[in-house]
Amino acid sequence: MKCHSIQSVFVALACLAAAVGIARGQVAPAGNAHPEASVAENSGHPFGEPVRQPAGTLAQKLEFAKQLDLTPLRDLGVLHGGRVKIVDTLARETVAALTGKDRFITHLKGEDGKLEARSFDPLFTTLDAAIDPAWYAHEPLLHIEYLPLRRKIIELEMPKPPNATKAESDEIDALRERELKLTRVSLGAALSNLARLERDYVDSGPFLAGIGDIRRALSRFDMLGDAMLLVAPEGADDSWHHIAASDYPKSDEVHSITLALGESWRALDAQATNRHIAELAAILPTINAETYPGSRRGLELKYNRANMFTWGYWVYLLATVVLLLAVTTQRRNMRIAGISLLMIAIGLHSIGFLARCFIAERWAIQNQFESMIGVSLFGALLASGIMFARKSWLLGAAAAAMGFLVLVTATEAQIPGKSIGREAAILNTSVLLKYHVTTVLTSYGLITLGFVLSLFYLVTNYAKRLGRGAAAVEPTPASPKRERGGSTPDADTSDSNETKPTISATLRDLDRATLTVLQLAFWTLGVGLLLGAWWADHSWGRWWAFDPKETWALATWIIYLIVIHVRPVAKNRELATAWLSVLGFIVMLWTYFGVNLLLPGLHSYA
Repeated sequence: MKCHSIQSVFVALACLAAAVGIARGQVAPAGNAHPEASVAENSGHPFGEPVRQPAGTLAQKLEFAKQLDLTPLRDLGVLHGGRVKIVDTLARETVAALTGKDRFITHLKGEDGKLEARSFDPLFTTLDAAIDPAWYAHEPLLHIEYLPLRRKIIELEMPKPPNATKAESDEIDALRERELKLTRVSLGAALSNLARLERDYVDSGPFLAGIGDIRRALSRFDMLGDAMLLVAPEGADDSWHHIAASDYPKSDEVHSITLALGESWRALDAQATNRHIAELAAILPTINAETYPGSRRGLELKYNRANMFTWGYWVYLLATVVLLLAVTTQRRNMRIAGISLLMIAIGLHSIGFLARCFIAERWAIQNQFESMIGVSLFGALLASGIMFARKSWLLGAAAAAMGFLVLVTATEAQIPGKSIGREAAILNTSVLLKYHVTTVLTSYGLITLGFVLSLFYLVTNYAKRLGRGAAAVEPTPASPKRERGGSTPDADTSDSNETKPTISATLRDLDRATLTVLQLAFWTLGVGLLLGAWWADHSWGRWWAFDPKETWALATWIIYLIVIHVRPVAKNRELATAWLSVLGFIVMLWTYFGVNLLLPGLHSYA
């Protein structure tokens, strides 16, 4: 890439500190907004004035990072985003916002000339960007989601000479393609081309939205030092202090430590930096110690490291496979293993959810990510109860499949709300909200469960029609009486003597389970709608406002009303139920995602 002046990068970043990004999405009514990130005004540079010259090469940075011990800093409290979190969380959120990944990844040229990927700890990246911002002027740090915008910036940074030969042109194309796959561009590349891009694409909504994202990311990068609100307040109603401020006890000592820390960091002196890190971590909790957060900090650090939801979806997937094999083979030991895996997955899921509730100091169902976690957990818990009550192991397999599908989507698809934040003001007006949202999310979990059961039914049904179920063994008159879920009583026989269910019996079991789940979904969603109307009257002064969320939730409920009334008169009621369940799930997805993301309304906080 062509070279840019480090000084121009600094000047442009300073201008962007006050820049207003291009807004997109819904316009929320008053009270629906979440608290903004907390920063200190005119706080200065806590680690000393950044220098123009980057500190060291990539290889030197990697070696320096390897020698640092950042552990003492990780669980320090910091006020950010409207809540007191830990520095480790702030760093993870910052790196994710800037790079689109959990870690900043760059490439080092090896001895053989090949580029090797190297990653930095999020906390190191955050501190390094605040202390040595010049180093990132030409590093591919900023994630750009919109591919045409990313391609355009790379093309502007790597222009082809008018008289380039074919070999030179091919080489530039290869370099462009490599940069394109990173999904990131450097600060210099973004800054030097933003004004031109805004001029050239003034009528292109997607381009302007992408440019707005870049401006917000650049502003966040520039304000990293301002976000260091690390000093606890004197009282519960007072504000946290920036470490560069002078209006708190021991401020002179803190300033001395942070300035020395910045100096040793830029000198890449790991030994001195580790000493200053330990000193800073020791002194901050002693300032206004009576208001400094306690055990919740340790839990939040464990929550960040444990990745309970990631472990949960892998165990859910394994439970799905084992339970399906258990139903197919009728092996008792495999059934026990599958149920055990399902319980472990639900346990991991529950621990992660409850830990998030404790850290957030609220019932954690108030954004898109949290609601998906809640949908899958509530559905899995209810399905497990029905599974044990009816001994329907197919229902357990469906519960595990639902848990896997929803959790993997929530954790891997960058669903909004993964960062723990404070609730919107409107959500704290009545305890009715918790009952309303929990009930509706439970119904959505049941709808998803019914969808998975319907998929099982449809696949089995059409496989049977194609003759793929010919190998199934019909139970003989001497066979033990089958349980309702397609399994034999636990004390009957050994694994080798258990009889496999017929395709017809499996279809019958699937239909019964689907009908049970859909009936529960119908009644649960209905109660959720009534509770929502009650809460709306309490919060907004009216029971019904024809808000898009309300209207589409009612449309979803009507789908299941149709299921209940069409089933008795349908020619093939089992098949009709399965297809209507699929239709209801699609409508629920629109209600759940489409309305939130695409239509303005009173539920824009969700």
